[in-house]
Amino acid sequence: MAFNLNLPTMSFLLLIITITFSSLCFATESNEERTNELLSLQSRSDSSIIHLNDQSIARYITSVKTPRPYSLLIFFDAHQLHDKSELRLTELHKEFSIVASSFTTNNANQSSLSKLFFCDIEFKESQLTFSQFGVNALPHIRLVGPTHGLKDSQHMDQGDYSRLAESMAEFVEAKTRLSVGPIHRPPILSRNKIILIVVGFLIWLSYFVKKLITGQTLLHDPRVWLAGSVFVYFFSVSGAMHNIIRKMPMFLVDRNDPSKLVFFYQGSGMQLGAEGFTVGFLYTLVGLLLAFMSHGLVKIKSVKVQRVIMIFALLVCFLAVKQVVFLDNWKTGYGIHGYWPSSWH
Repeated sequence: MAFNLNLPTMSFLLLIITITFSSLCFATESNEERTNELLSLQSRSDSSIIHLNDQSIARYITSVKTPRPYSLLIFFDAHQLHDKSELRLTELHKEFSIVASSFTTNNANQSSLSKLFFCDIEFKESQLTFSQFGVNALPHIRLVGPTHGLKDSQHMDQGDYSRLAESMAEFVEAKTRLSVGPIHRPPILSRNKIILIVVGFLIWLSYFVKKLITGQTLLHDPRVWLAGSVFVYFFSVSGAMHNIIRKMPMFLVDRNDPSKLVFFYQGSGMQLGAEGFTVGFLYTLVGLLLAFMSHGLVKIKSVKVQRVIMIFALLVCFLAVKQVVFLDNWKTGYGIHGYWPSSWH
């Protein structure tokens, strides 16, 4: 069946088609303008983060009635809460900027660069926006998709902040189907710091070579070698390596009385750090006294002084060795005693 249209009806339909086409063209041009503005703001930002306020939220989100060709990932911030370490706002904002710059770098020559923009908004500047989004606790990150309004936008759960930038990137990829790419973290040392360190090292190296040639470095100081030898001796006899390998604690809490600490554990199956350091100190003391008697005491001219110091040093060595033997007997349960010739009985 043929369907005939009279002239007034055709004119009315033509007018509607013209208005509809003009509206679509205006909306398309408006979306393109907004996208270009966001790209321009992104390129001017050092961290690739666009700072928003109540007016820009209205321009890029609430005033757009048609589906937007872009998504906005918004970090809600409050400068007056930066001193609260438990919120970690400064750290999270830094990680957010790392994700933003990584996304911009990895998608520089791709169309996805204009489909997602990283933004932040501050509480004092945009309290109305905080209220419209229903944000009443920080930290808070929200994704406003192409068809989302303020209330139905998606926010990150608290558990998504555990791995910082990596978790944020996973959230973006899961919700937008866009690839963030590898995370590019800034180097620990900046270029200027590296140059300063290299220049300082070269200056120190020239000074060190001069001292090395003239024999005035620490490596030529016998006191340094003496201190190193004593340290190695103490490290060897104190069982420090055993404590490091076994991860032994310095002391334990008394099970019968939690207010008391146990520094010496009876039983050969375990050795506390305090036990090893105590025995190592006694051994080191004996070794230093013997070294002093054999190398330093002979330089004293007075025979009486030599005898007094020698008797005192031998007495201290005897008491130290006796204490070590006592601790070994108490800990292991085995008795160690001196052997006397039968003719002495």
